[in-house]
Amino acid sequence: MRKPIIAGNWKMNKTREEAVALVTALKPLVKDAACDVVVCVPFTDIPAVAEAVKGSSIHLGAQNVHFAPSGAYTGEISADMLLEAGVEYVIIGHSERRQYFGETDETVNKRTLTALEKGLKPIVCVGETLEERETGKTEQVLERQIKEGLKGIDSIASVIIAYEPIWAIGTGKTATAQQANETIGFIRRTIAENFCPKCAEKIRIQYGGSMNAKNAHELMSMPEIDGGLIGGASLKAEDFAAVVAM
Repeated sequence: MRKPIIAGNWKMNKTREEAVALVTALKPLVKDAACDVVVCVPFTDIPAVAEAVKGSSIHLGAQNVHFAPSGAYTGEISADMLLEAGVEYVIIGHSERRQYFGETDETVNKRTLTALEKGLKPIVCVGETLEERETGKTEQVLERQIKEGLKGIDSIASVIIAYEPIWAIGTGKTATAQQANETIGFIRRTIAENFCPKCAEKIRIQYGGSMNAKNAHELMSMPEIDGGLIGGASLKAEDFAAVVAM
């Protein structure tokens, strides 16, 4: 059995004071969660949230990591910096990073390799645009992202994959539970065929396209879906806890 994992991606939201208030409200609501619960917070919130989640069932994540240990990379954060601050998980290759900040399958791969080497748990995002889905290129795009993004990784089962159909992020649109399950099943087969069949059975694959309290139960009931990467619904304690409870 793969243990489900629900991770909140706060994106560029919450000041330090707001972050602490949210986590403080969330802690009693998820203390008996049957899944792993993660909050991926802005860099400036990490120290305060690290302190706030101590002794709770909530794990701390970041939203990005650079592949270099140090150097002339203005605005970036290294794995050692995250670890020193108490971070355990890190999102890599989110569609917004790819769209707005020029991340590629190659840089996703380098960041993932570094995260694993340093002991961080990467949540690697993959997904297709609406145009790619409508033109029948979903599997082609996902296969490329998986093969290139996970190239050279020995411990594939240590990676978490987040399937985020780009057309369903922040739009209110959601892939049907059957669509999400079939696509995640394809991702798992791609990993089995290109890397390791046993690892493919162990690796956890989340759905990350506008999952919320209303659709989480149906999505989480699908056999291939091992959790969710939650955006807007993670910014309110009650909403996020309702997803975790599914």
